[in-house]
Amino acid sequence: MVNPAADRARYDRATAHLEAPLAIVDLEAFDANAADLVRRAGGKPIRVASKSVRCRALLDRALAVDGIAGIMSFTLAESLWLAEAGYPDVLLAYPSVDRAAYTRLAADSKLAAAVTVLLDDPAQLELIDAARADGPGSGEEIRVCLEMDTALHLLGGRIRIGARRSPLRSPEDLVALAELVQCRPGFRVVGLMAYEGHVAGVGDSLAGRPLRSRAVRAMQARARAELAGRRAAVVRALRRVADLEFVNGGGTGSVESTAAESAVTEIAAGSGLYMPGLFDNYTSFRGRPAALFGQPVVRRPGVGVVTVLGGGYPASGAAGRDRLPVPYLPEGLRYDPQEQAGEVQTPLLGSAADDLLIGDRVWFRHAKAGELCERFDRLHLVAGDRVAESVPTYRGEGKTFL
Repeated sequence: MVNPAADRARYDRATAHLEAPLAIVDLEAFDANAADLVRRAGGKPIRVASKSVRCRALLDRALAVDGIAGIMSFTLAESLWLAEAGYPDVLLAYPSVDRAAYTRLAADSKLAAAVTVLLDDPAQLELIDAARADGPGSGEEIRVCLEMDTALHLLGGRIRIGARRSPLRSPEDLVALAELVQCRPGFRVVGLMAYEGHVAGVGDSLAGRPLRSRAVRAMQARARAELAGRRAAVVRALRRVADLEFVNGGGTGSVESTAAESAVTEIAAGSGLYMPGLFDNYTSFRGRPAALFGQPVVRRPGVGVVTVLGGGYPASGAAGRDRLPVPYLPEGLRYDPQEQAGEVQTPLLGSAADDLLIGDRVWFRHAKAGELCERFDRLHLVAGDRVAESVPTYRGEGKTFL
């Protein structure tokens, strides 16, 4: 049971010896979120999305949970770094044109066995072969995952709903590229990825917008039905030409529906571990806010207003208010519409401001998950009312992959 006032008191006590700004992860909430993802997956493994975590200590904590296995990475350089650190199963979720990294991958048997790369275009295959030629000898076999387009097409394709990712949509599209890969020496198709972002990453319960919420739910119901049939057909066709080890789908917002498809063997998820602000708007699940950042009060400009240091950490995606951090604790604070979240100062309005003193902390939730870690080099892991450990983020380890 979430008790915001008690949580705020815990976080303040735990970090009283630390200077703000700072970022924390509540380990009890993190563990509860991990267990809930596993429960929602109904026995299918969760592959943790590293872009949503960006901290090796917390990747390790998630991977220690029964039912979570494997990493979905976001750049090839990151994939190799993780594989060199001993992670045995890393799926690159996006195409790469990093020739130097491909040369390293093809020259190292340990890396080649641990990393699976993503393709959706023959030109990517040519680039990898050119990079292989830059290295010593013919190199190691490259493990390949193909990606299919999951977007919902309406009115004969005149309306498209979904992320613009792979150009491969039909079973014929996927089989043609699979056959091209399979007949190329040094490559092997081992998986299929199909990320339905318009279902997994779009909230269907928007506060104060009931009509919009109903429209989103209707769209998602139609998208799930269309994709389930098409994904099953693609998998059947691909299995005739390649020995698929996995079929990856889903995301935090669609774990149950994606896991229900027999064609899918694993679910990708990561944001659900931290539960950022954008994931408050779902009817299918409720997580616990686990990752927060604290900003100090530095001014009291007047009644009902305080100013905190910095805090202008907008999330990626289509610009809008939903991309701003959420003032979380104490409850009842809101942005000044004239300033919003500022680069070096952020005024906050509300009656709760009158109870805050200079030096007190306001706790925020980032709109997205892992992007918080690009702002901080350490995460302070809170257990109860103490900091159990302070661990480096990717940035803290000197790694800024994107």
